[in-house]
Parts: sequence; structure tokens; C-alpha cells
Amino acid sequence: MSNEGYFKANDGLNKKIVYPNEVIPFMDKFKILMGDGTNEDNLINFQDENFFYTVIDGTRRWVVYKTPNSGVTSKNSSNTRTELHEKREWTPEQGGKLTGTCKVMQVSVSGDARVAASYATVVGQIHSGEGHENEPLKIFYKKFPGHTKGSVFWNYEINTAGDDNSGRWDYSTAVWGNDMSVIGKTKDDYPAEPKDGIELGEEFSYEVNVYKGIMYLTFKSEGHETKTFTKNLIKSEYVTKSDIPTQAQKLFVPIGQDGTERATAYSGELGYFKQGAYNQTNGKSPEKNMVWCAGAETYGGDIAKQYENGCYTEVWFREATVGPGTAPK
Repeated sequence: MSNEGYFKANDGLNKKIVYPNEVIPFMDKFKILMGDGTNEDNLINFQDENFFYTVIDGTRRWVVYKTPNSGVTSKNSSNTRTELHEKREWTPEQGGKLTGTCKVMQVSVSGDARVAASYATVVGQIHSGEGHENEPLKIFYKKFPGHTKGSVFWNYEINTAGDDNSGRWDYSTAVWGNDMSVIGKTKDDYPAEPKDGIELGEEFSYEVNVYKGIMYLTFKSEGHETKTFTKNLIKSEYVTKSDIPTQAQKLFVPIGQDGTERATAYSGELGYFKQGAYNQTNGKSPEKNMVWCAGAETYGGDIAKQYENGCYTEVWFREATVGPGTAPK
């Protein structure tokens, strides 16, 4: 994806650098990991021209998060990201709130259509900082090649009971378009385009409000129905094998991920918000895992070639907030 038609806010068309924290002031509450493995703890007056910077679209400034299919990532993940990491940690009982208005400008053009994570990026999440460090929330955008519209959906990952986390799985819920389980029958076979999906470059916003152990989600986009969801983060729905949803039985059980969740779910466990572009499309072989290993082109990890050939993800945010959870209205 080219940024032709836009310009970076520190180029010759502007007299001074405009840093991301001047667009979204909460940057003092976050640190960042970028697609080449660079960590930065102080985001005041910080930018990186390859991963994290601002652009002007018309009269509006945006913060850009950009990352390739392959680069350098964290010790716990195969996926690159240019993603904020909240410095404060909190339990579901203590709560917190994250909002964001964004538009996805690019998802990878390569991948395996049979793999649920292909052609997708996560634009916001709650990550656990203790125990198995699983993710009670991931907000996805996914668009298949050749489609105009993509899907927005959110996933809940179980907080696996016991010491063995290999049986963990996600349950996916559609917001606009399809959930994660809608995949192709062959590598290059794509399902039907979602009629109520979100286009690349189309704005949408989300609010994640965790209050007294309950997660309240609100999604809005002009021209689309506003959607709300509620999920209990301190009492599990999945404590026995019979509780595993059909969707998880279809995606995860065939690859041996058929665990159960501790009865109290994420109760008492410290977590934090993340926001930006967490690329779900990687170059790992689908033979290893048909849910998460996308088999995408990575050009040997050459970031410039990946950017040149559409093998990356790019997400723009124009506003976002973080703070304590609040009683739902």
C-alpha cells in the first residue's frame, strides 16, 4: 500500500515535526514494540519513520502504526507488531477503559486462506501479565484478497486451567462481517465477501470498558449498526469439555487445543491494554498450526521488500483514550 495522496507530518510540506503524542496525548501512559524489535519506553516527542509516525489526511492528523509480516517480535509471539503496551497493570475487578477511532489501511496480500489468522491484524487488546499471559480480548480486522470489505470481530482466549497452556483456544464473535472461523477451503479459495463489512480506509471506533469484572464492548462506524457486547472476565463459561463451543471444536480441537478454563477465568490476574497494529499474518508453515501459521510471503524478513509488495499491515488512529473503568450507562 502506498501512502500516495497523504504526507508525513514532518516532511517539507510542514514546518515542524508533529509527533504521535501531539495527536494522541495519552502516549505517556504507554511504551511501544515496533516491527524491527525496537522497544521504546518514552513516547514523548518520539517517532520512527518506518513504523510509528503521523500523517495528514486532508485536514486531519493520524498516528500510523505499520509492521511487516516478518521482522523481530517479542519472546512470546511469532507475529510482528507496532503496538502500544500500557504501563499500568490492573485486575478485572479494578477495571480499565480503552477507546480508539481508527481505520485499517493495509493487511497482508499474501497468506493461506485456510488459516484463520491470514490477512488479519489486531487493533486493540487486553493482555494478561501473569500466569499463562493469555489474552481476554483481541479486536481484529480481516480482509481477504480481492474483497472490498473486510470483517471486524473480537476474540476471547480462555485462561487455561492447570499448568499446561497448550490446550488454550479462542472464541470469536463477529461485529461487522464474519468471525474468525470463516475461512477458505483451499489455500487460494476465499469465502464470500461480507455484505456488512468494513472497507480498508473506513473509520470505526471501539470502547473497551472493564468494570467490576465485566467487560463491556461498544463498536461504532458511520453507516453501520452500533454493536454492543458483554463478557464476564471473572467467571468462566468453559470449565468442562462439553462447554467448548462448536466454533472452537471446528478450529482448535483438530489441532489438539481442547483445554478448559479455570472457573474464575481472569479474576485477580493483572493485565494491561495494547493498541496499534499487531500483524496476525506470518511466514510460518500452516502445517505447524492451521489457525495461526499463515504461510505468507516474507522475502526473508526484508522489511523494505515486504512494504513494497503489500506484505504488511498498517493501521491509523486519530483519537484514543485510556483510563479507569466506569459504571455502564
